[in-house]
Amino acid sequence: MTLAERLCLSAAFLFFMTGLVTGTWKYWCMAKSPKAVAPRYVDIAHRSSLMYSFAAMLLSWFAGHSIYPGWLNTLAAAAALGFFALAIGTYIIHGLLRDTSNQLRKPHRLGNATLPPWLIHGFMVLLIVAEIGGTLVLGSGALIAVWQ
Repeated sequence: MTLAERLCLSAAFLFFMTGLVTGTWKYWCMAKSPKAVAPRYVDIAHRSSLMYSFAAMLLSWFAGHSIYPGWLNTLAAAAALGFFALAIGTYIIHGLLRDTSNQLRKPHRLGNATLPPWLIHGFMVLLIVAEIGGTLVLGSGALIAVWQ
């Protein structure tokens, strides 16, 4: 098994476990809420963790079949997975702080602090490049191998 595959499988496990734990947190919030709802970012953390766990499994399959060099597959996997993890972490932080119902709404809040717009937008651009770029590398490497 390649390093890229190991990274993806490890991330899939960690993301799935995060989804299960945040699901318990979501239930606990719902049970205590008069309207039986969890805070928005508790719900988003739960759902995104589960979805990213399956995305990591898909990336693992792509990595295992990619024709590209191992270093490139590893870099692509690490970039995509790293930003998956950062997104989940951000959702968990907002869920804990209950500081926003929309992290992209201005002013950008993190607890009592206000973050500059360039930081949020810069992070989002990096996230887009890393997630799409990493997936494009792994997926295209696998597709080329399949159709050769």
